Amino acid sequence: MAAVSGSVIFAEKALLPDGWADNVSVAFGPDGRISSVVADAPEKSDAATQRAAILLPAPVNLHSHAFQRAMAGMSERRGSEPRDSFWTWRQIMFRFLDALTPDDIEAIAAFVQMEMLESGYAAIGEFHYLHHQPGGAPYDSLAELSDRIMAASLQTGIGLTHLPVFYEFGGCDRRPLAPGQIRFGNDFDRFSKLHELAARSLKSLPDDAVLGVAPHSLRAVDEQGLANAVTLAGGNPLHMHLAEQIPEVEEVVAARGRRPVEWLLANHDVSDTWCLIHCTQMTPEETTALAATGAVVGLCPITESSLGDGIFDGVRYLEAGGRFGVGSDSNIRISLSEELRTLEYSQRLRDTCRASVATKDRSTGRVLFDGVAAGGAQAAGRASGAIREGLHADLLALDGEAIDLEGRQGDEILDAWIFAGDDRMVADVWSAGRHLVRGGTHVDAASIRARYRATMKSLRDRV
Repeated sequence: MAAVSGSVIFAEKALLPDGWADNVSVAFGPDGRISSVVADAPEKSDAATQRAAILLPAPVNLHSHAFQRAMAGMSERRGSEPRDSFWTWRQIMFRFLDALTPDDIEAIAAFVQMEMLESGYAAIGEFHYLHHQPGGAPYDSLAELSDRIMAASLQTGIGLTHLPVFYEFGGCDRRPLAPGQIRFGNDFDRFSKLHELAARSLKSLPDDAVLGVAPHSLRAVDEQGLANAVTLAGGNPLHMHLAEQIPEVEEVVAARGRRPVEWLLANHDVSDTWCLIHCTQMTPEETTALAATGAVVGLCPITESSLGDGIFDGVRYLEAGGRFGVGSDSNIRISLSEELRTLEYSQRLRDTCRASVATKDRSTGRVLFDGVAAGGAQAAGRASGAIREGLHADLLALDGEAIDLEGRQGDEILDAWIFAGDDRMVADVWSAGRHLVRGGTHVDAASIRARYRATMKSLRDRV
């Protein structure tokens, strides 16, 4: 992992909290925190100053299941069911994960974290629910697989918000976990011990690492289990899947008498430490009510498209002042710009409009980027999301030589990157001052890729 010794970045253009600025000097110390931001600064050409053409705050990827990256491309055949869906995809996932060893998981996590950094993310919220051995027996250390996620983050340098998942039941009727789910399961006492061990392990990571709690869903924990998880989280991030699929909504209504969002808001004080993932199945009333809580909705547009989840009611939610971020979830494809593009295009396709989230003052790309930068930081419990003194130096530099950025000014830069460009425009990424991507490539890419290739070759022989 790249060390932080303090540095200065001179950017020809930078997106600051109050808008675009030219000739910006950004300094940060060995603690990885920004110590000064000066616009219209005199240009520096000394060897200690790093240069950037276009400097942006680097967002958090707020929702990931790292191990699913190794499944990409494996689930595009129709199964025996007359209609393929999220639920048939889930059966493929359950069979796949039974083959994974701790070494596999560490190698896959490092690879996907590297891809995230190269895409422009500085940090990750890892929604980690794979805890035990095949068959469900715990490892000698309950937190063995959490430790592997942390080991991967030490290698890649990505900022980590680790979210151990509490997963107790196979459905709202409290049925036992099915064979494919057995590696996820804990009662609350055992989960509390796992969480405590993960907290100890987190101390080996840089100071910007965060530990949260993730009750999986209203299907996987009962009323008391969710209440226990909320207490355990305290003021730290609490993430939960919510209202992703129509059958999920129907199951919750049958068991609890209310739709998922309606039930949650009636029974819990949902606030700004909460992050609710997906929320693709909400009524208009639920959408505006959730926006008013100050919680972040974690959107995963590429995965939601892949799984046929539905379209998030983004226009209504943003008009109500809702906060949001994006994550790569199943990791079928890692691309920050494509997550934002897919989110916007889904609104256009549904509403037969253009520039659906733009305002009079900010372009579509600007609204999307500002939203995910602020929302991702909030959801991760991370002091980032803007180029501002005191925050972590989570920074992203775009390639000023990219042809689609030629002559672009202001918000047009973001619009060109998100709607005409792709990850090839990402030149450099810093996470809490750690300079991890240089010239578009992670500093340890060769060894991370080699290990991942070897892991995938071995997995193909076992799956």
